[in-house]
Amino acid sequence: MRAGKPHRVLPGFPLALGYTLVYLALIVLIPLAAVFLKSTSLTWEQFWTVISAPRVVASYRVSFGTSLLAAAINAVFGLIFAWVLVRYSFPGKRIVDALVDLPFALPTAVAGIALTAIYAGNGWLGQWLQPLGIKVAFTPLGILVALIFIGLPFVVRTVQPVLEDLETELEEAAASLGADRWQTFYRVVLPPVLPALLTGFALAFARAVGEYGSVIFIAGNVPMVSEITPLLIITKLEQFDYPGATAIAAVMLVTSFILLFLINGLQAWANRSHGGG
Repeated sequence: MRAGKPHRVLPGFPLALGYTLVYLALIVLIPLAAVFLKSTSLTWEQFWTVISAPRVVASYRVSFGTSLLAAAINAVFGLIFAWVLVRYSFPGKRIVDALVDLPFALPTAVAGIALTAIYAGNGWLGQWLQPLGIKVAFTPLGILVALIFIGLPFVVRTVQPVLEDLETELEEAAASLGADRWQTFYRVVLPPVLPALLTGFALAFARAVGEYGSVIFIAGNVPMVSEITPLLIITKLEQFDYPGATAIAAVMLVTSFILLFLINGLQAWANRSHGGG
């Protein structure tokens, strides 16, 4: 080995890059391209008729609206959850820490059935909420609850390592200089945590927008009310309407890509701001 040449574990950049591009194409790019190619079997008028049908548009609002709201809620409470796990010691902490990963391991259908049993009118919580006028199961609120359940670990596990690396001496120094708790959080804690928080938000949103198993049971699937877009895609596939299913899927892909692109832009801005500060 020549002096000054760094040792590489993998056998060369061209080979590693080639393998990476081939793997990415086989696993991601080709399947996504197939969706768009299949939808081109429709004329523009047919394509627009499918994707702009009132029932389909209502499902877009339900899927994207609840996914964004669930990701935002998880960003707030996931940060608090991670803060508690990192900064405090309490009995059963390891058990609580392990339970965060439960939505990862739990089959989505099991999660949906469990949430429906809990929040239905005769469920453990539903029997107390429904007399108060709060109906969770078989409503968009039930979808929101399911998406919060499956998205929380993404935020917690993304933010937790950053909080562990954040030195508490910085917070103590800010307090000694007269900063109150809000100023310390806003100026000392939030800047280094914000990029990871946005990453967790993006991961939670990406998981939520395509979620099917845990949502389908608690949603009620009422057209124009609580019907999610993945269910419409499945319905069209069962009807052998493959062009219609891929047309709706293409809209989902493009919209999700745009939203994730905007979130990644915010993350890059947060990284630059923190690096510059």
